[in-house]
Amino acid sequence: MEKILVTKPYLPPIEEYKAQIDLIYASNQLTNQGPLLQELEETLRTFLQVKYFQYVTNGTIALQLALEALGIDKGEVITTPFSYVATTSSILWQRCKPVFVDIEPKNFTIDPSKIEAAITSKTRAIMPVHVFGYACDVEKIQEIAEKYHLKVIYDAAHAFGSVYKGKSLCSYGDVATLSFHATKLFHTVEGGAVIIREKSVSQKLDLVKRFGHCGDNHFCLGINGKQSEFHAAMGLAVLPHLGEIVTARKRICELYDQELAGQIERPQMQKELIYNYAYYPVLFKDEKTLLRVFKALNNEGIYPRRYFYPSLNTLPYLDERILCPISEDICSRIACLPLYPNLREESIWRVIHILQSII
Repeated sequence: MEKILVTKPYLPPIEEYKAQIDLIYASNQLTNQGPLLQELEETLRTFLQVKYFQYVTNGTIALQLALEALGIDKGEVITTPFSYVATTSSILWQRCKPVFVDIEPKNFTIDPSKIEAAITSKTRAIMPVHVFGYACDVEKIQEIAEKYHLKVIYDAAHAFGSVYKGKSLCSYGDVATLSFHATKLFHTVEGGAVIIREKSVSQKLDLVKRFGHCGDNHFCLGINGKQSEFHAAMGLAVLPHLGEIVTARKRICELYDQELAGQIERPQMQKELIYNYAYYPVLFKDEKTLLRVFKALNNEGIYPRRYFYPSLNTLPYLDERILCPISEDICSRIACLPLYPNLREESIWRVIHILQSII
C-alpha cells in the first residue's frame, strides 16, 4: 500500500542539481557567502521585488535574527496562538514575552480588532503570521503599529509566492521572514530568509548572522546563521520549476474544492490575494469527527496532519495562560490534507471518498 503523507519535498531533475554542485566543486567554496548563495539571494530578491534580502539557515533563526536586528531583546511581543511553535519559540529565545491575541474565525490570522487591548508600555513589536499563505489584515496592523510606534515582523513562512494587492505578501511589515524547509512550496532542503525594509537593519542582521564580526573587527554579539553553497544550489535548481509546482498544487486543491464543497469548512481569503496553494486546510465539525477521519485515513496509509495543534497559548512552559477561545477551538478540529505536486489522482480520490464516507 502506497504511503501518502501530508506533503512530500519537491526534487528537481538530478542533472540540474548536479550542474550546480559541479560549480561548487570548481570554486571549492562551500560556505561563507559563496557565489551560489549570492546568486540565490539576488535572484530571490528580484523575484519578490524587495529591497533587502538575507538568506539564512532556517525559518526559526530568521525570526530570532529579525528580533535581534530590530533591537528587540526584552519586553513584550504581540503574536498569534495559531502557528507553528517556532513563532513563539523565537520570542522566548530572545528573552521576550509573547502576548497572544486571538484569531479571526474565518481566515485564522491574528484579529487586528483585538490587538490594541493587548498593548502595554512594555510592548515592542507585533509578530503576526500569514498562516497557510493567507494574508493578515496588513493595513490595519500597520495602522496600529504606527499609532503606538511598534515594529511589525511578519512570520511569512508559508507566504512565498502569495501576492496581495499586486505585491509579494512577503514585502509587508518592517521585516518578514521565510522558511525554505524541505516541505515548503519553495525549498533549499533547510533554509530561511529575512526580508527587510531598512538598509541599517539589513546591515545589522548581516553582521549578527556572521558571529558579529568582519575579519578581525568585532562589533557585536552574533551567531552562525549563514547558509551553505549546497543548500543554495538546491534553491537555484528548484526555483525554475516554481510555476509547475504551483500549477500542480492548484489542480489538486481545485479537485478537493469541487468534491468536498459544502461538506467541510475552508478558510476565507481576501479577494485581492493571489494564493500560492501552499496547504489545503479543512475545518471539521468537532474534534471527534477529526479523529474519526484520521483513523480511517491512517488505516489506508494516508497521513494528514493537525496544522496547527495545540494552540500556542496553551504551551506548558509559558509563565502565563492567556485565553484564546477561537484559536483553541479551531486548533482542536483543523487539519491539512495531502498536497504535493506528484500526488497521484487516484490517491486524491481515495482521500476524498474516505472523507465523504465519514462526514
